[in-house]
Amino acid sequence: MARSYQTVRVLRVRLKDKHARVLSEMAGAVHFVWNDCNALSVKVLEREQRFIGSAELQRYLAGASKEGLAVGSVVFQQVAEEYVTRRVQHRKKKLAWRKSRGARRSLGWIPFKARSIQYRNGQIHFQGRALGVWDRYGLGKYDFRAGCFAEDTRGRWYLNVCVRVDPVKAAPAAKSVGIDLGVKSLAAFSDAALPHVEAQRFYRDLEPKLAMAQRANKKGLVRAICAKIANRRKDHLHKLSTWVVSQYGAIFVGNVNAAKLAQTRMAKSVLDAGWSTFRTMLQYKGDDAGGWFLEIDEAFSTQTCSACNSRTGPKGTAGLGIREWVCSDCGTRHERDRNSAKIILRLGHEALAGGIPALSA
Repeated sequence: MARSYQTVRVLRVRLKDKHARVLSEMAGAVHFVWNDCNALSVKVLEREQRFIGSAELQRYLAGASKEGLAVGSVVFQQVAEEYVTRRVQHRKKKLAWRKSRGARRSLGWIPFKARSIQYRNGQIHFQGRALGVWDRYGLGKYDFRAGCFAEDTRGRWYLNVCVRVDPVKAAPAAKSVGIDLGVKSLAAFSDAALPHVEAQRFYRDLEPKLAMAQRANKKGLVRAICAKIANRRKDHLHKLSTWVVSQYGAIFVGNVNAAKLAQTRMAKSVLDAGWSTFRTMLQYKGDDAGGWFLEIDEAFSTQTCSACNSRTGPKGTAGLGIREWVCSDCGTRHERDRNSAKIILRLGHEALAGGIPALSA
């Protein structure tokens, strides 16, 4: 008998604004329990030189629901598990305190397990309350797993819940493509028939308005402008990644390090481009379409000739401004970003054959 495989997806659904006050009260209780776990963990570490586990924290929290907090013991148990998970993940003795008030308050967050949430008659039932949602997925057809309620910077609340779905059995396109990510051109393709996708100026275009709102101390307007920038960027990347996945069955992208470049003078342009988000979208959409996605070591890809494999291209910091060059060995003229994308494509094909190689130093 063939085994059926399912994938896990996270559905994000907005809750109606009339529930914001109730959810904020619940989030305050979650912050209180989180801070209590944080304080106890630090105290145990100082006294006994060991880290407290989630089971011990959960025993400590037994009976906390009788203290008049806005959420029950099931949520407390999940908070304890999440606290230990994040402490291990970040390798810290103490995590940040969650603040419910003040200018730097923490955004609301309420975790839950599958057994504590239900969907009935178009509403989410949680902790004895019925919460209205803007249902665009048809939530009734899914079996809920763990998840959380989360607040954004504008005070809007969302349900984020894991569900199991059947993978899309779509036949992937036969073509493959290499993609070189950049600041001026967001994406340069190895396919010569495709023009470069120019990087958009989502942040730069609204930067003057954002600066004026910040100087005027209009916090609500600042949050609205920041959300608009993020939404425009996400919309652009979604459309681009969906188109790429629909056209190509194998996608190879350079592993440019956005985190390091974000610490340079190019930080605004790098963060505005959204390289990491774009790669993530390509990966999960490619998986759904039944295609291939690989990140390729792009070291020396701008210096190596895609025709003869000789390293004759511009080198060093001084060569960054050279966008076109001619290989001194074979005479081929290259456009820098397109050549890099072709190298990435070739390495991607080699990776599928066995092992991911890198150009040697």
